[in-house]
Amino acid sequence: MIEENKDIFNLKDLEVFAKKFALNLNKGSLVLLKGDLGSGKTTFIRFIINSLFEINKLNKPVQIKSPSFPILLTYDLKNYEIYHYDFYRIQNVSELKELDFFENFSDSISFIEWPEIILENFSNINYYLIEMKTVTDKTRKMNLNFFKN
Repeated sequence: MIEENKDIFNLKDLEVFAKKFALNLNKGSLVLLKGDLGSGKTTFIRFIINSLFEINKLNKPVQIKSPSFPILLTYDLKNYEIYHYDFYRIQNVSELKELDFFENFSDSISFIEWPEIILENFSNINYYLIEMKTVTDKTRKMNLNFFKN
């Protein structure tokens, strides 16, 4: 597991930490990210996705955007896909059935921004929960927990 002694990160620290964190992810990993608007959730995911492409010796995506409006963006790796969800606009869990959300976990690495609406559905699933908070305009506080069920 990752050992990181600090919890306040500037942009460069966040990128370094994302590279270390990416080494722990594999098919079936689920990463939930909580935090206010602008706290760095998408930036952190962007760093992780780029690192996963580097690890798999693939060309990085040209652009990794926030999936706020499409709700889901996918990235294809060699043997699995990366699913990047943003549930900011989701009003109830039934909306997720259209995305086959609950069926996608085992065959992908999934990142979920704004996961509050579905946290209670993970009682039997292992997942990382990352909470991010803005400290200054250039630094973020991050808390990472792993829940093994």
